[in-house]
Amino acid sequence: MPRHLGPSDPTERPTGQAMLRGAMGRCPACGEGKLFRSFLKVADHCPACGEALHHQRADDGPAYLTILLVSHLGAPLLLACYVAWRPSAMTMVWTFGLGAVILSLLLLPRIKGAFVGLQWARRMHGFGAEPATPA
Repeated sequence: MPRHLGPSDPTERPTGQAMLRGAMGRCPACGEGKLFRSFLKVADHCPACGEALHHQRADDGPAYLTILLVSHLGAPLLLACYVAWRPSAMTMVWTFGLGAVILSLLLLPRIKGAFVGLQWARRMHGFGAEPATPA
């Protein structure tokens, strides 16, 4: 049965700090090592502190949240631009299509890093396992 980690527990992992470090592409444990070894591929271990990062299971969450944010930012902006300037359909397709792609490429690794940081801080999916001590 997992042990409850209260606010006075010295092993508590601050969620906000871990998510911010992850969003910046850094290890949620130390904040020094790189979280990603390529665009969206999480490193197996932190190169700075050795923290195991292979436990992460971000799966479709970051992509779903990215789509949600980009569409909720883009739709009102698209409507406002259309009402204000009445650009041609092709102008709207090109500008908002390109904007959606660029915004998605910028947001996706940051959101995935924040998801990994959340999982690490909350000890989800194997991040809470204590290292085995030699006998």
